[in-house]
Amino acid sequence: MSHYDYIILGAGAAGLLLADALGKDEHFVSKSILILDRDDKSQNDRTWCFWERGKGEFDELIHKTWDKIYIGGQQFQKSTSIAPYTYKMLRGIDFYNHFLPKVKAYPNITWVQKEVQHIEERENEVLVTTSSQRYTGQTVFSSLYDPSIHLKQRKFPVLQQHFIGWQIKTKRSVFKPEEATFMDFSVPQKGNTRFMYVLPFSSNEALVEYTLFSEELLEKKEYEEALKTYIHKKYNDTPYVIQETEFGSIPMTCYPFHLHNTDGVFHIGIAGGWAKPSTGYTFYNTSRQVPKLVEHLKAGKPLSKFRKKSRFQFYDMLLLDILYENNHLGHDIFESMFKRRKASLILKFLENETNLWEELQIVMAPKPMPFIKALFKRIF
Repeated sequence: MSHYDYIILGAGAAGLLLADALGKDEHFVSKSILILDRDDKSQNDRTWCFWERGKGEFDELIHKTWDKIYIGGQQFQKSTSIAPYTYKMLRGIDFYNHFLPKVKAYPNITWVQKEVQHIEERENEVLVTTSSQRYTGQTVFSSLYDPSIHLKQRKFPVLQQHFIGWQIKTKRSVFKPEEATFMDFSVPQKGNTRFMYVLPFSSNEALVEYTLFSEELLEKKEYEEALKTYIHKKYNDTPYVIQETEFGSIPMTCYPFHLHNTDGVFHIGIAGGWAKPSTGYTFYNTSRQVPKLVEHLKAGKPLSKFRKKSRFQFYDMLLLDILYENNHLGHDIFESMFKRRKASLILKFLENETNLWEELQIVMAPKPMPFIKALFKRIF
């Protein structure tokens, strides 16, 4: 049985960014690190998008950027600049091809392709069992997400951001390559919050996603029918071929995942509650959390104490309370925000970077009564 100082479970964004941060920091050069993942990361299994000001650390890996976004609804359409922000798309395969060789090259890091079956925290170490071998670690960083943890409680509502996306190529030029469709609520809502999300790579290639914020997932056929109908209506029935498909479901909840962290097992990524509760965006927040976690480790502080409260969690909670009780209000809330406020201010708010005056402007953009009711219900 092999022993390591640190074991990282899962080689997604959180796992690989953490491994790279530890591997290149001289403070950890004497630490033995193991990464376990069931996949070889040779497939383009996901797409990450985020917005940021100016140049960023992942720019050399970015597949496409947009300086304008489109917001649409039943009776509202808006194309707008998001300056000083740029919306950026990073493909999973490009991320893996960059970070996997780097991580595997660090002399103190071991990569093993095995599926984790069980984690057991003992008095002075953590036992990790895979399909064919067992390992022990002083500290385990786990990105293995267990939805049963928060689904069996009722204090914090849990929605899902779920979607199926098609990367399509059309026979005619129908897309605006310079403009990303951020949210198009013109599709039937059916009592939920439903919208289309379109990322054009050229005038005839784009990723088109049917996305919902709701409690329950749909049958696969319903996503696909919605995509077919939208493409048919929006792009005048232009012929197209599907080049790639993707499916995802991200938890939207303010559940305190940190309560499950100990000094021996620390959860990262979605499993650690690093997804933005009100939007599901995870990658950019993960990239900001990892350096803070590394500094926390270098300072010798207990991992169970790694947490910072924020007033933005309360804003997220109010929105999720509203959408959980009245899921159909989502399109009205988001449309009102983008209709009455600058897109750049909304993106700043969603990145937790606004001041109190700016936040008041955002909160007052939609009809206030649902938020007032949610506030009183949450307080009392």
